[in-house]
Amino acid sequence: SLATCDMCIMKPETCHYHNGTCRQPQWGEQHCMSDHYVYLANSSAIKVGITRASQIPTRWIDQGASQALAIFRVSNRLLSGKIEVSIKQHVSDRTNWRKMLKSKPNEVDLYAKREELFVLTEKEIQRITEEYGTANIERLENGKSLELDYPVERYPEKIKSLNFDKTAEISGTLQGIKGQYLMLENGVLNIRKFAGYKIRFAYS
Repeated sequence: SLATCDMCIMKPETCHYHNGTCRQPQWGEQHCMSDHYVYLANSSAIKVGITRASQIPTRWIDQGASQALAIFRVSNRLLSGKIEVSIKQHVSDRTNWRKMLKSKPNEVDLYAKREELFVLTEKEIQRITEEYGTANIERLENGKSLELDYPVERYPEKIKSLNFDKTAEISGTLQGIKGQYLMLENGVLNIRKFAGYKIRFAYS
């Protein structure tokens, strides 16, 4: 029954706040009816994503991105979703987490990719702009990319996922941290996956 469990959390282009049907209007006002950014990031390869203004650069760090560049600023979540749908016809909207954890990705020219996508999506973005108004959509032609480094001493040759549901006690030497993952010499642990779990932590 919570708005945070609605389908529009996974598919922002289906946000229905403007229809007056949001289950929690006050929550929607705070989280959906505020500035959002559409961005390009390089984690395992170039991908498109969206985030609230308040989540930059946290969102990019969380995904393990080595490079990131905001390319649109819009006034609400619905518009960010519609623009993302247009762009993901040309680049993926997903991160290959296994590839991301194996090595640092090759550096890419995000500025060149931004210009290429501006051309490829011009007609669709123009249609969206005409429907919702120029004041609600800003193309960030002069945005600056951000480069991120992670404390990784050694990347794993093979990715083995560690899981508290299968192994109650997990131990090992920490070799790196990237995005949501702790990288141990015997596997990787997605900390975000176990949010809400009660654990006991010890080190030596």
